[in-house]
Amino acid sequence: MDFWIIVNGAKQGPIPDYELRGRIARGELDGTTPAWHQGLAAWTPLRELALFEREFHTPGIDDAASSGNAATIARADEAADVPPVLPSDTPKPYLARRFWARWLDLHLYAGCWWLAIWAAGQDVRAVLADPWLILLHYVPWFAVEAVLIHRFGTTPGKWLLRLRVVNADGSRLTLAESVRRCTRVLFLGIGMGWGFVSLICQLLALFSTRRAGSSLWDLAGGHHIDAQPLRAPRILGFAAAFVFALQLQMIVIAPYAMESAAKQFPWIRDMTERNPPWHLPPRK
Repeated sequence: MDFWIIVNGAKQGPIPDYELRGRIARGELDGTTPAWHQGLAAWTPLRELALFEREFHTPGIDDAASSGNAATIARADEAADVPPVLPSDTPKPYLARRFWARWLDLHLYAGCWWLAIWAAGQDVRAVLADPWLILLHYVPWFAVEAVLIHRFGTTPGKWLLRLRVVNADGSRLTLAESVRRCTRVLFLGIGMGWGFVSLICQLLALFSTRRAGSSLWDLAGGHHIDAQPLRAPRILGFAAAFVFALQLQMIVIAPYAMESAAKQFPWIRDMTERNPPWHLPPRK
């Protein structure tokens, strides 16, 4: 569950309940801290919320403390000057935008990677058959992404969909922070892009992001996604870039990928024999 709190007159949130427990345990928050969650009628001290009662269960709390709580809440409500409704500036996970931005980046990189393999005169069929090359071929991209996010806060896909990765205070990530984030995405977000493992990782990331309001790699680093309104020209530009990225790959790997698929599905063999896909000729 996500909560909003008021500390020194400033509203903070959304914050997952487990993060609040950690801050309470570290002594960063006390029982008088005003808190609110969706469905709650008014700002309420943390110690009066059923979810956090155990964290503040200490015998001998006197009436003076209770009256102090009431005064704190009154001041907090006055300082906040907002009704207890979901704040309009609540960060959203932007699941669809992030998914498509991620895969545009990966497909653009893959297109350039396969084009480089072809330009170097390598045996494309042998590369496709090498599980270690396929397993590791996304690793260089995440090194590039770490630099892009550190320097610009975005990548080609995120830029087209108007997304930026920033720290909680709005600053850009340091290079070390960016490298750690990209490493988490590589392993936890896409499972190194390896078939069924990648699908499982993406499904887990979907459910965890919907529950927590942010991805695991951003929660771990204290980052969030800054999103701007998306206009039609950006969407059209993204669609064109996505088609281009796919075609960039297919002009190199199409005959080899079709050949492999035809072994499993005879109708693909018949289709490619009638309409063979155009591709770059092998280099000697």
